Amino acid sequence: MKGQSANKLILIIDDNVTNLKVAIEHLKTYGLEIIIARNGESGLERAAFAQPDLILLDIRMPGIDGFKTCRRLKDNETTREIPVIFMTALADVSDKVRGFDAGAVDYVTKPLQAEEVWARVRTHLTIRTLQQEMAERITELDAFAHTVAHDLKNPLGRIVTGLDLLQEMAMPQLDKQMQEILAISLGGSRQMVQIIDELLLLASVRQNDVPLEVLFMDDIVQAAQERLSHIIEERRAEIILPESWPTAVGYGPWIEEVWANYLSNGLKYGGKPPRLQLGGEELVNGSIRYWVKDNGSGLSPEEQGKLFQAFSRVHSDSIQGHGLGLSIVGRIVKRLGGKAGVESESGRGSLFYFTLPALDTAVQPDIPNF
Repeated sequence: MKGQSANKLILIIDDNVTNLKVAIEHLKTYGLEIIIARNGESGLERAAFAQPDLILLDIRMPGIDGFKTCRRLKDNETTREIPVIFMTALADVSDKVRGFDAGAVDYVTKPLQAEEVWARVRTHLTIRTLQQEMAERITELDAFAHTVAHDLKNPLGRIVTGLDLLQEMAMPQLDKQMQEILAISLGGSRQMVQIIDELLLLASVRQNDVPLEVLFMDDIVQAAQERLSHIIEERRAEIILPESWPTAVGYGPWIEEVWANYLSNGLKYGGKPPRLQLGGEELVNGSIRYWVKDNGSGLSPEEQGKLFQAFSRVHSDSIQGHGLGLSIVGRIVKRLGGKAGVESESGRGSLFYFTLPALDTAVQPDIPNF
């Protein structure tokens, strides 16, 4: 482990000379670089400037104590990811819990035992290194997926346009077999474009934070319908809209994708012809639930459990797909502070819903990365 810990930087925030001496002398034998601060304010400044790999933090110090120092470290975007280990003589469980609530990852007890300090430091340096490596790989994969999807979209779009034009102009002149081949090629190309769009949307949802805004649901739903107009016309679908919509907050472009996905599923897997009823209602918990109810054959509990899982496939008479769209719906709604789900019974259709914060109760959500 000595080779792995070499050049790792540890910040020790403590006003006790004895503690500092024990920690510094022992940790330096493992190739660690050490910097010190004698109080919380100085520790905050040095953490922000030096960006250490780990912080050892005393609880009892002059000025701001360790709990407040840790909270301020976690409130600062530049230092919040640095693991903090408390050094404490406190034996009370409530004090230890208070430390974890402040954002610490571990603690060591005083008087310091050199072997214990090193064991805890080594463990969290390893975890920190693995987390950083994973984050780098995820960033690289996101960039690669976005580049590939973007580069595929333009040439594939030209293929779809050409096939559309060929179908419009030459279809009557082709024999039945060629007409079927053309239809299959066009359908497959459109599906590939949809998958690429979903991959690009997934990358956007993963990487971007968005401000909440008032949603004009009439306009959003209309835009989603216009995108699906050819399928609506082709399947002779009936779309039933409410007279008015309850007002929620979210992010318009993402919510349009949610509606487009729910409507597309209803058109594909609803009845023949599809009959889709849309609506919205206020819930007692201060959120708004929007939904699409179809007249399809419904879903079993097992099938419902797979719908919002990434890349899962539900193979049944009612629904088949590549399993990406509904997974993205779930991610979108979660990032906007809501929840997506389905209610269904075999033979009685399905109701796909999502919730969003109501206008009068909304606050900017704490948006996690995933």
